[in-house]
Amino acid sequence: MRVPVAVTCRVLGISQQAYCQWRSSPVSQRDWGDAHLIDAALEIHADDPADGYRFIAEELACRGFTAPENRVWRICSTQQIFSLHAKKKGCFRKAGPPVHDDLVRRDFTATAPDTKWLTDITEHPIGEGKLYLCAVEDCYSNKIVGYSIASHMRASLAVSALRNAIALRNPAGVVVHSDRGAQFRSATYRRLLGAHGLNGSMGRGGACGDNAAMESFFSLLQKNVLDTRRWRTREELRLAIVSWIETKYHRKRRQRALGKLTPVEVETIYTTATAA
Repeated sequence: MRVPVAVTCRVLGISQQAYCQWRSSPVSQRDWGDAHLIDAALEIHADDPADGYRFIAEELACRGFTAPENRVWRICSTQQIFSLHAKKKGCFRKAGPPVHDDLVRRDFTATAPDTKWLTDITEHPIGEGKLYLCAVEDCYSNKIVGYSIASHMRASLAVSALRNAIALRNPAGVVVHSDRGAQFRSATYRRLLGAHGLNGSMGRGGACGDNAAMESFFSLLQKNVLDTRRWRTREELRLAIVSWIETKYHRKRRQRALGKLTPVEVETIYTTATAA
């Protein structure tokens, strides 16, 4: 026996008008919009796990979605979409699982340019906040073959540095070694490696020695540029970093590991010898 709609509505305490509206549209326009936002937010976060809700909101806007930041925050909170860099008091976050095997195994030597690259990210506080540098170093000459400087350390920072190296060197089959940072595990970064035939490599979590040569470069940068004074603006420090890398480190700083030659001299000698 079917119960009349009027009786059902009276028992449930709702109006017949509200029931009819629900029947005609079971899913509200807002819920439908939230579902699309959730799908897009999950896709953005999977591509770059370092992104928090503010960066996700910016990326959603670039993709044509209209959603205020507080709505994106609500969606991210309910779906547990949090940045990998979000820290909780008393919580130590372990390095993520490797997406590549360790192909370097602490052997930072190479028999030719563009066979083995190292990459990592460093940061430095300034008056405006922080500045981040991602650099790519060639193991043969210790030359910085690509780098990117920004006010954030999202995956796009590492991607930009690698793109820069690829554009300048046009490599194929190079081993690109990094730590297990989220930037280097992101889908965007891995796609870039695959698209250019590069072989990803990752060291162990918390083992600084697995990327010691890169750490050595950052130590030199710290001593010769970052710690020489208080930096007020990002642009000020960016220019200082670029100037030191291009004019001093590459062309003037002689290294014992290179037979007291500069990175540029080492690569010039190799190019001349192979051309002969």
